Formats: sequence, structure tokens, C-alpha cells
Amino acid sequence: MGASRRRWDFGRASMDVARAGRPHSAPPFSATRTIRLIALTLALGYLIVLGGSYLKGDFLVDAQNRPIANDFVNVIAAGRLTLGDDPPAAYDWPRHKQAEVDAIGHDFENYYGWHYPPTFLFVAVALATLPYLAAALLWLTTTLCAYVAAIAGILGWRTGVLVALGFPAALWNVTAGQNGFLTAALIGGTLGLLERQPALAGICLGLLTYKPQFGLLFPLVLIADRRWLTIVVAAAVAIGLAALSWLAFGSASWEAFVHWMPITSRVVLSEGQADWSRLQSLFGLVRALGGSVQAAWTVQAIGSITVAAAIVYLCRSRVAFDLKAAALAAGTLVVTPYLYMYDLVVLAVAVAFLLRFALERGFLTSDIIGLGIAGVLILIYPYVKTQVGLAAVLIVLALIAQRTLLQARFTPPAR
Repeated sequence: MGASRRRWDFGRASMDVARAGRPHSAPPFSATRTIRLIALTLALGYLIVLGGSYLKGDFLVDAQNRPIANDFVNVIAAGRLTLGDDPPAAYDWPRHKQAEVDAIGHDFENYYGWHYPPTFLFVAVALATLPYLAAALLWLTTTLCAYVAAIAGILGWRTGVLVALGFPAALWNVTAGQNGFLTAALIGGTLGLLERQPALAGICLGLLTYKPQFGLLFPLVLIADRRWLTIVVAAAVAIGLAALSWLAFGSASWEAFVHWMPITSRVVLSEGQADWSRLQSLFGLVRALGGSVQAAWTVQAIGSITVAAAIVYLCRSRVAFDLKAAALAAGTLVVTPYLYMYDLVVLAVAVAFLLRFALERGFLTSDIIGLGIAGVLILIYPYVKTQVGLAAVLIVLALIAQRTLLQARFTPPAR
């Protein structure tokens, strides 16, 4: 058997090849313990990095002990404008920028836009009732706990907690003050609950509409797999949230959202004012390489359609659910052109399902090498400003595809 298909059992022998190698009893140096040790080491490393950055004035507060503006400031600014009885102003760039300056008490160079539907204003309003730093810490802590719970629900508490904390993209989400933890928690919750609690999975999916670009694949897959209860509950939650936001914040907030979205798309995707190298998508890759807008959209469309078709086909097959869920989580990151490094926390969901599959059946050499390379690519992002995140996603998808082909090869056809 070639090196790419050699199984590493860490002292746990495998069954026959037709059943993809279910392991022996676990020795002291097992795959599970190795994963925990690696994840713990990474998580402790992140704590050291964050602590050092804080002491240097590069994290949370600057050298003058003033709050540092990052992506979280757009949430507080939107919430305070809404509390001031002017929700549509959250979508007005000049007024929103002034609210950001007021929130941290000093001017700064960048602008962090509010690009979310009015349903997310409920979260912004709640956080805006707190001082800025307290709100930032509460936001990161609560969304981190939700994300950790989702990964632990897939891998079990001891392994899941450490894998979630040690996943490389988690560090960049913390430094950005972004919502990657929340997005990963909702996608992980949807997939982790889908088989056992389809209604709860639907609630998670309905809440994911706060960032609709990450829900593009789910309707296709759920319809193909006949998950009707999850579809109905998700639609009810999404419609209910929209109705509540319309009642709470008025129709003007939705009109402002619809008005500013094409402008945001033009500035970010057409004009590249947010820096092409930061976009971790196929679209961003083509633009970073000098391709035209038309070429970028063509590549993005071809990639999205290919991934969507493959995942729908996969979900109709007899392949293990873990591989289906992993493919859907990773594929979600490929089909959107609007993807940043902090969004790659979602890749932890795909990795968790892939690890669960491998822990039950034995690891391939390619699993170990591929996951290691993917992790390194995400970690080096601040020093290599290019689409390393996209490369990591494609590596994970390749590992899932390899596992899928192997299982399909050795799975007897349905009678």
C-alpha cells in the first residue's frame, strides 16, 4: 500500500481493509492523547502570544491604555446608534465611523463597516449597554464557549475542548474581535445535532442567517437528504427573527441594509479597498493574481458549483455521516467569495468530524501530513499575506475526498 494510504494506529491495530481499519484497544500513547497534547500546546502558545501582545500595547489596549479599534468596534457603534433611536444609521458609513470613534474615545485610521442584516442588531444593542472593553471581552468569551461546546459535541468534551482552543484560526478571530466563533458554533451545532435533534439543528441554522453567505449550501443539502423538519424549523426561525427585527428597528433599517449591500460588494469585491490578499476565497485569489472581476467571478462560480454538486451527491450516498458533515462544513467556506481568515474557525468543524472518523477507523499518513500543513498555513497568515487560508480549506477537502473514495470503494452496494 502506498505511503498516502498507510494507516497510523498509534499502537491500535486495524480491522480488515474492507472496514477501513477499526482500531485495537488504546495504549498509553494513543491517537487521542496525541491530538490532545498537540492542541493543548497550541492553545498555551496562543495564550503566550496574546499576553505578550497585551503587555506591548498591541491587543485590547494600546501603550496609552486606550482601547484598540478592531472589527468589534463596528458592533458597539451599531448598537449605540440603535439605542439612540437611529438603527438605519448603522449602515451609513460616515455616521457609523463617527460612532466607532466615539465608542473608543479616539480617532483611528481604518473603518470597520456594519454589513449584517438588522436581525444582528439585537446582539449589537445588548453589547452596547456595556463599556467597550467589557463588551469586547464578554463577546469573545460567550462566543468562544459556544464554539467550544459545538466542537466538544462532535469529539467529546476532553478532546473537543482542546481541539477547539488549539485550532489555529481561533487565535486570529480573537485578535480581530470577530464573529468566527459564533459562525462556527452555529454550523457545528447544525451538523452535530442534525441526526439526533433535527429541530435544534434547524434553530442553529436559522440563527446562521445573521451571516447568510455561510448558509448557501445548506438548503441544497437538506433538500437532497430530505431533512424536512430541520428545513421547516430553520425557515421559521429566520422568518421570525426578520419579523421581530422589523418590529423592533423599523422597516428603514432593512431599507438601509438593502441599499448599502451593493455598495459594500462593489467596494470590497470589485474595487478591492479591503485588500485582495485578505480575501481567502477563489474570488480573492484571482484578483490578488491580477485577474479581472469577470475572471474572478467565473472562477468563483465554477468552484462553487463544482463543490455544491459534489457535496449534494455525497450526501445522497451511503458514505459515513462524519464525512458528509466534514465536507459540508469545509465546502461552505469555498462557495462564498466573501471570506476572511477569522471565518476559518468554521474549518475546525470539518476537522472535528474528520478526526472523529479517523479516530474510529485509524489514521492515514496523508491525514497527519495534510492536517499539519493546513494548520501551519493558517498560523503563518500574518507573515504571508496571501490565500493561505483557502489552501488550508482545499487540503482538508482533499483529505475528506480521499476518505470518501476509500470508504465508497470498500462499502458494499445497497441491496
